[in-house]
Amino acid sequence: MSGSWSFQNQLGSVNARLDNGTRICLRRVRQSDLGEIEKGISQLSDQSRYLRFFSGSKTMPPTVVERLASADGITHLAWGVINMDEEGHPPIAAAHVFREAESSDTGEFAIAVLDPYHGLGVARILMTALLLDCYCEGLRQLRIDILRDNKKAYRLIRSVGATPSVMEGSVAQYNLVIKDAISALQAMDRPNAIPDIIDAFSAG
Repeated sequence: MSGSWSFQNQLGSVNARLDNGTRICLRRVRQSDLGEIEKGISQLSDQSRYLRFFSGSKTMPPTVVERLASADGITHLAWGVINMDEEGHPPIAAAHVFREAESSDTGEFAIAVLDPYHGLGVARILMTALLLDCYCEGLRQLRIDILRDNKKAYRLIRSVGATPSVMEGSVAQYNLVIKDAISALQAMDRPNAIPDIIDAFSAG
């Protein structure tokens, strides 16, 4: 990545636009988002829900929803995307990193985008914010588990430099170096919002 690797993580939110002009707000996930998280899971298509949670159930157990809402910014970092052009400003995506241990520089990454917003660059924009936050908090690499038939997730993580680790069974595990992923995102021509997200996190 060009320039100094100096970022600040005091941001609570970042405003941006999708390439189609839709105004969005990226912000940290809060405990008060529990209801919206549960609603968002129900709004995923059956296939998207299965690919994200490895389960065909239309609802997730309360413990799963509570875990997704319990982001403390240290052991669990999470950001969401809100559509600012729709009434009520509904959430449209969320991404999470769970640190393996409080002092570890490695975490587990997962992301979900509501089906109507697939293909608009939402995942890459959201990844940019979350990965920058992770880097600020001392995380340096991520583990990503995806179903082997999840082609969209495969293309997304390989585009930012993820490398295969365990390829046995139906779930494939990839490793991702955060610094390399941020550099790959910065080098992309689209989405246009990525430079704005990086600038917002830049110190000074």
